[in-house]
Amino acid sequence: MSRTKARPGREVVLALQDLRVGYGEPVCAPVTVDVARGEALCLVGANGAGKSTVLRAVAGLLEPLGGSVQLHGQAVDERSVRFRREVACVFDEDAWFAELSVAEHLELVARGHGVRDVVEVVDAELEAQRLTDAADQLPTSLSSGQKRRLLLAAALVRPRSVLLLDEPEQRLDPTGREALADRLVAERDAGTALVLATHDVVLLRRLATRAVVVDDERCRVVDAEEAARIVSDPVR
Repeated sequence: MSRTKARPGREVVLALQDLRVGYGEPVCAPVTVDVARGEALCLVGANGAGKSTVLRAVAGLLEPLGGSVQLHGQAVDERSVRFRREVACVFDEDAWFAELSVAEHLELVARGHGVRDVVEVVDAELEAQRLTDAADQLPTSLSSGQKRRLLLAAALVRPRSVLLLDEPEQRLDPTGREALADRLVAERDAGTALVLATHDVVLLRRLATRAVVVDDERCRVVDAEEAARIVSDPVR
């Protein structure tokens, strides 16, 4: 088993202590782990194991059944100014303003988070997500993969020290998955703390510093290679 604590000397950003999550009843065993700047913690496990539920609790979108989630030593509150300033999330939820274009959505997010040179930043993110040609389209007109890349763009166009992602590889083609891995590795190396649920073995091996195997009997912390073996052979 790998360590539940971040490496010594690293600033702990997120701390999950005996976190129990579910909807009335627990969906998985309690989770205890720290995440520091420059770390990427992957949540792995079978479909329905509770990975997304854990992420929603970390994001402050779901009240835990027990235990705690702390951001810089304070209880997570998704309504707080600090949380909104530091934590960016990508969940599989399309929530768009019907009358705003792709570019206008990203400009709204960037301005709302105090980004300077909004147009320049948005144009760069549109190019990075291969959405430049769709900049003037409405999100509802996009393909499934384009919508996923727009969700990623909305998280990446704003400042963040923590990035929470629920299976970000879903609906992406091979080129998109490779670009995603490149971008998330760069985020990690720049000091962002990442927590993500994933079934992508390549992404795991490239990105993860540690992983949590989410299970109803025991959630355990393992290294990236062990997590990749589990994802490759879930009945192992």
